Order: sequence, then C-alpha cells, then structure tokens
Amino acid sequence: MPTIDSMLENNRNWAKRQLEEDPNFFKDLVAQQKPEYLWIGCSDSRVPANQVVGMAPGELFVHRNVANQVIQTDFNCLSVLQFAVESLKVKHILVVGHYGCGGVEAATESCSHGLVDHWLFPIKDIYREHKKELETITDSRERHNRLCELNVIEQVKNLVKTTIVQNAWERGQELTIHGWVYSIEDGLVRDMKVSASDKEGVERIYHMNGE
Repeated sequence: MPTIDSMLENNRNWAKRQLEEDPNFFKDLVAQQKPEYLWIGCSDSRVPANQVVGMAPGELFVHRNVANQVIQTDFNCLSVLQFAVESLKVKHILVVGHYGCGGVEAATESCSHGLVDHWLFPIKDIYREHKKELETITDSRERHNRLCELNVIEQVKNLVKTTIVQNAWERGQELTIHGWVYSIEDGLVRDMKVSASDKEGVERIYHMNGE
C-alpha cells in the first residue's frame, strides 16, 4: 500500500509524463470541460470510471455513491444531474453498477451496518419486487449478481422519472440514459438493454410535463 509521500511523488511523475507526451495537456484541460457523458457509478475503488471506458480526463463527468443509486431526495446526485444536463449538455447518462457490489449484498442482509442501512433501503424494495425471480436462483452468487443488474435497471427508471431529464426531453435536448453492469473479474461491461431517450414507457403518473 503506498504512503502519502509516495502518492505525492506518483502525482509529480504522472504530471511530468503528461507534459512530455503533450506540452499543452493541462492548458487544454483548464480551457474547457465539455464532456458528453455523465457516469453515475458505485463508490467501489475497483471500478475506475475513465479507465473502464478508455476516456481521458475531461471526457467523462462522474458521480459516485454506494451501490450507484439515484434517489429522488438525494440532492447531491440531483445537483450533479442538473449541472450535467442543463449546463454541460451531456448527451448520455451511464448508470454503471458492478457485479459483486458490497452495497447490494449488504442490503440483502438482516444484520445492521450502521447509517448506510438507510441509504441501501431502496434496494430491499427492489428485492421484494423481484423476490419470485430472485429466489428461483439457487446459486447465491448468481442471485446477488442478478440483483446488481435489477438495481441498475431500477436506477435508469428513477432517472427517467426526474423533472431534470423530462424537462430536457421537452426542450428537444438530445439525451439518452443507459444501464450497464461492469464485471471486475474480466473488465467488461454488460449492457442491460434498457436505454431510454424519451418518456415513452414511463407510467403516466410520473410524467411531469403534460401527457
């Protein structure tokens, strides 16, 4: 495990390498931030957003929290979302979970984990809603991974329900939401095939701008 001093040294070496490869690297980075993608992912240290999709600094706007959730009362996430959609004009929002997520696993356990239990409570609701499917999966690891997928799918739905996203679509803004799950075991992303570019398919009760 690196020490604080070694981390600072690593930083100096990294900055030096960037300038050797491109003398204008930091000047260009300071000049603009125009990412077309917002990544909403898990806080897990094994899931480095930019590296997973091969993007350089400045190309991916990132928000991370435990178990990659989009909760309507989480003003941190909603503030990031609003800035990304309305100011940066991102064209894609990527909800990216990962197999083996500790937060998802903790949500299925009966024991207390402290304050995080309140944060993870919505995942219990996802389990309850899909209990019949999940409990037909006899392998606990496969069951857990399926819940990770269902959690991502639910967060895509939660994004579609926000006024921020629906207002963007009403303005005619190009915006698509995607649901992915990353595997730490092989480094590959699985597309959950739940992309949304409009509010078609969203129950009318969640429509915020007319019919």
